[in-house]
Amino acid sequence: VKLVESGGGLVQPRGSLRLSCAASGFTFRRYAMNWYRHAPGKERELVAVISSAGSSTNYVDSVKGRFTASRDNAKNTVYLQMNSLKPEDTAVYYCNTRIMYGLGESSYWGQGTQVTVSS
Repeated sequence: VKLVESGGGLVQPRGSLRLSCAASGFTFRRYAMNWYRHAPGKERELVAVISSAGSSTNYVDSVKGRFTASRDNAKNTVYLQMNSLKPEDTAVYYCNTRIMYGLGESSYWGQGTQVTVSS
């Protein structure tokens, strides 16, 4: 399993970024995907969840109405569109998935992509 995030960078407040996460090594269309973020001095936070078909999404309250998760199962890629960015959105953003193997579960992470919101 391999997850590779891209699309991070430096953006001014109220700006936008779109993160991508390219997945390989598993049957992507069968699994929900998660976006997490980890800011310095804070705990890792689950930001968004998108169902395997992309028909259902959930967001942490702080990003509702600003962030949108989507996926393209033909391209094995999940996206996080981030609009109206705020300085408090500054963090390393990770994509994640959990795959069941028999009675167990393994959690997989990408390397992360830095998002910095600053003027």
